[in-house]
Formats: sequence, C-alpha cells, structure tokens
Amino acid sequence: MTIAANTDLLELARRIALEAAELAARRRAEGVEVAATKSSIVDVVTLADREVEAFVRQAISEARPDDGFLGEESTGSSGTSGLTWIVDPIDGTVNYLYGIPQYAVSIAVVEGEADPTSWNALAGCVVNPASVEIFTATQGGGARLGAQQLQVNSDVSLEQALLGTGFSYSAETRVRQGQVLAGIVGQVRDIRRAGSAALDLCAVAAGRLDAYAERGLNPWDHAAGALIVREAGGSVRGFDGARESVDFLLAGEAPLADRLEPILRELYVSAGLI
Repeated sequence: MTIAANTDLLELARRIALEAAELAARRRAEGVEVAATKSSIVDVVTLADREVEAFVRQAISEARPDDGFLGEESTGSSGTSGLTWIVDPIDGTVNYLYGIPQYAVSIAVVEGEADPTSWNALAGCVVNPASVEIFTATQGGGARLGAQQLQVNSDVSLEQALLGTGFSYSAETRVRQGQVLAGIVGQVRDIRRAGSAALDLCAVAAGRLDAYAERGLNPWDHAAGALIVREAGGSVRGFDGARESVDFLLAGEAPLADRLEPILRELYVSAGLI
C-alpha cells in the first residue's frame, strides 16, 4: 500500500473512532450495564461494548465492504481485499464500568489475516473518549497525538525506566504475574498499571511510559497501539525475536527493550508463566 492509501485508511479509522468514542462516552454518562461475563466473573462485557462494536463494524462495512473484520465482541469475517480491520470497541472495560477515565476505542487496519505474527499494520487510531486524546499512526508516516509528532523516550537506563503492565482476568495467573513484578520492581524506576493496553502503548509512544510489557493480550488490544509505538521510533516484540502475540508483548526504545527482555523472560519462567 502507498503512503497516500494508508493516509486514506487512517482518515476513515479516525472518523469512525471519534464517532464511536462519542457513543461510548454518551453511554457512560447514561450509566453502564453489564451484559455478560467472559473468561471469568471479573471479565465483563457491557452493553456499550457491543453497541459500539456494532456501530464500528457497520460503518466500516459501508465504507469498505470487501475488507475483513475482527472485533472483540463479535464473530470475525474474512474479506476479499486483503485488508482486515482489528477493533476493540472499549479497551479498558473495567475502567469504563467504574467510571475511571482510562479507556479507549482502538481501530487498526492491517494487510493480511487477523494474526499479529504475520500481518502488516497500515494505519491505527486510538481515542480516549474521556480526555478526547486522539493517537494516530500510518506505516511510514509517523505517530501523532493530535497534531503533535510522537517519539519514544530515548537513552533511558533500566534503573530509571517507568514500566507499564497489565494483569490477567484469571486470579491464579495474576498471582504469578505478581511474582514477576516483585522480581522487576526493584530494578526499574517504578511500575504503572492503568488498565488499558491500547492507551499504555500510546503512553510509550508519547513518552509517558518508558516501556510496557504484558502477556495474554489479544490482537485487538494492541493492533493500533503497537503501530503507534513503532512509528514513534520504538520497538515492539515478543520473546526471542518473535513478533508480539498473546504469548508476550514488550514495547519501548530498542536498547531498553534489549535489557528488559532477558530479565522478564527469566522471571516469567520462574513464575511458571512460560
């Protein structure tokens, strides 16, 4: 795809994401109702999650009927164009449920199927409806917060690194993740857990975090955010040269990620997470 084509895709993603964010914020103001639970009793989906995703899916279908689609709350579909839209209607649903203003609409479009180990991300947009911050990126076109060009923090030592992370919905897994944090927290500046992977990745791109690491992320959690980090000059990876996936994601400036990766890998092994 050309840079011009990627820009057109981004404009569509941005327009739909802003409209979806307005809908999510409106539903939050009206009051949030849990529709169901998924992997555990604390892994909730709200009626707004479903409504926002349905809105996004319909808007994309009307604009680009030949593209594929993968969203968190509905069945995925393949297209004939070679492009797939990866959508999280409300990333940070528990924050949304509690009224914590740290949730996001995340929309990305990729070449290929909905597999982060093989796709080629072309454009992405992450919108925080509460703050109305708009993070965007296109492949080869850089990353922005509004009109501001983004750049990851550089030359950060391990000891001065502010590290973001997240936790599983499984209580047993969270205990093991706590063991990992106990092993790393004394080696870095501090740890942050804000509750939205999409926004945490954007925080790395914007220099609000130095790095971010998490295991268990789904494609829709990081599709747009990972592109935004890369276009802000950062590295996004899995373990041992692999692409980011449900197995592991680490984002930050490459030299810092190089230092963090072996430490985190050893801690994950010790905790029985890999």
